[in-house]
Amino acid sequence: MKKHNFNAGPSILPDEVIRKAAEAIVDFNGSGLSLLSISHRTKDFDEVMAEADALFRELLRIPDNYKIFYVGGGASTMFYEVAANFLGKKAGYVNTGVWSKKAIKEAKRYGEVEIVASSDDRDFTYIPKGFAIPEDLDYLHITTNNTIYGTEYHEDIASPVPLIADMSSDILSRPVDVTKYAMIYGGAQKNLAPAGAVFAIIREDMLDKIVRDLPTMVSFRTHVENNSMFNTPPVFPIYVLKETLKWLKSIGGVEEIYRRNVEKAQLLYDEIDRNPLFRGTVAKEDRSLMNICFVMADGYEELAPEFMEFAKARGMVGIKGHRLVGGFRASCYNALPRESVEALVACMQEFAKSHVK
Repeated sequence: MKKHNFNAGPSILPDEVIRKAAEAIVDFNGSGLSLLSISHRTKDFDEVMAEADALFRELLRIPDNYKIFYVGGGASTMFYEVAANFLGKKAGYVNTGVWSKKAIKEAKRYGEVEIVASSDDRDFTYIPKGFAIPEDLDYLHITTNNTIYGTEYHEDIASPVPLIADMSSDILSRPVDVTKYAMIYGGAQKNLAPAGAVFAIIREDMLDKIVRDLPTMVSFRTHVENNSMFNTPPVFPIYVLKETLKWLKSIGGVEEIYRRNVEKAQLLYDEIDRNPLFRGTVAKEDRSLMNICFVMADGYEELAPEFMEFAKARGMVGIKGHRLVGGFRASCYNALPRESVEALVACMQEFAKSHVK
């Protein structure tokens, strides 16, 4: 039976990328050595890093005055590193869910944090809009896609202060105006690579805004000045990231994947809205393209365990909602094929035929 991978992360990757990674594990680039045991100081891996950088720049149209670097860890590591580097007196945060709250908690270790907007009042079911941004902030931090609650920014906001964004779960899923941001970062394990690597895109002038003397590995300047090679970088995830970027370019780039993502999401949201057994959980205008959350409709709540087993039996993997929200979550990252969404929709329709009152 074909499996349909809706896991929220580590997430689905393109089949051809997985095949190339498997081949490289056995023999990297004809070297007779495994990718898992090559030196990161070799010419072959220098070329991997250079190609990843070039592809990232091309696909996101990253200007020359921005630097890209990769480090080990996850976005949760960056929560404190962003504040350690840039929070001198006061930073602003938009609170849109669990990951925003975790970033806020870490930032408070370094200075004052002002919550400039929050969707906590409605259980994080929408994205705040039209809020004022104080001009005395060191920076403003947002989380562009909220994997647990299923909300997403669909436009790049304008900010009078440096804008820093955690784009872990929607990087390269839609067009982004990089020039609106002072820094973009994220864990690679959603749309780019296996877990273990963080990507960061940082405007060069931000390196002059580092506010304190930091441990060497915490300073962003270290990684920019050493081209991500101050210590051993996460070689395997970076290689896979490079192959994922090649795949994305080969299918038509960000514009094409955005078209596909909109199409996939619309297909599933239409079924959620049409099917009497299910209902969506967030404001329609803020629905995520990446993490589609839904629950059983009123009066059908007791069917949730049965539907879960029904879906599993038909090859659906990873659709259980986060424990904080419950219900179901279909993560439709870039590499998820349309046929998997069609299979889930068919599953929902089949279940409804025998259970609608």
